[in-house]
Amino acid sequence: MLFPTPLVPARLIRRYKRFLADVVLEGSGEMVVAHCPNPGAMLGLADEGMRVWLEPNNDPKKKLKYGWRLAELPGGHLAGIDTGVPNRVVGEALHAGAIGELAGWDTIRPEVRYAKKSRVDFLLSGADEPDVYVEVKNAHLRRNGDLAEFPDCVTARGARHLDDLAAMVGEGHRAVMLYLVQRTDCARFDLAHDLDPAYSAAFERARNAGVEAICYGTVITTDGVVLGAPLPIVT
Repeated sequence: MLFPTPLVPARLIRRYKRFLADVVLEGSGEMVVAHCPNPGAMLGLADEGMRVWLEPNNDPKKKLKYGWRLAELPGGHLAGIDTGVPNRVVGEALHAGAIGELAGWDTIRPEVRYAKKSRVDFLLSGADEPDVYVEVKNAHLRRNGDLAEFPDCVTARGARHLDDLAAMVGEGHRAVMLYLVQRTDCARFDLAHDLDPAYSAAFERARNAGVEAICYGTVITTDGVVLGAPLPIVT
C-alpha cells in the first residue's frame, strides 16, 4: 500500500479530541491541525515533540489539509497510526496470495455483513471449501521489549467480533483473527490482558471454539506500508 501523496515531516504538539492533532511543519515552522485517523489510546505514539509524518491533500471537501500517517520511533523505526491502513495492506496481500494461511481462494470480498450487527473484514470463498471469515485488527502498542500488544484500550466491539467469529465456526465455517503489527520494532505478539480483560476472555472463548489466530508484521517506510513476516503469538 503506497501513500498517494508524498509525506511531509512535522513535530507533534498535542493530540486532542481523539481525531485532531496540532503539529509544526518542519522547514516552514507553520503550525497546522492534522486529522488523526485513530480512535484508540495511542500509548507511546502521541507524545509531545515526536517526529511525525503527514499526508497533505488539496481536496476542497476536506476541512483539514493534512492527515497523520506515521510516528517516528527510536532507532529509525516507524509506526503507522492510521487504523484504516491494515485492511488495505491485508486486502492487497490476500489478492497477491502472500498470506500462506489464507492463500488460494477464488473470491475475496471485503466488508460483508454477518452475525447480528457486524461486518467481517474479508470473506473468502471457493469451490468445495468452507467459507473463511477474516477479521483484521491493528496492533501498535509496545510496552515491553520487542512485544507488540492488542488492544491499547477497552474494545467491546473487538470482543463482539471474536464471539461472532466463534459463531461462524459453530455453523461449519472457518474463522481467522489476523493481527497486523503496524510498527517495525516488534518481533512477537501478545494480548494486553491488563488493559482489557474482557477482550482476553473473548479471545480465549474464540480460540476454544476453533477460531484461528495469526499475526503478521509490516514493512513501513515514508512511501507506504506492506505486509511483513509472520510473528509468533505468545499468549
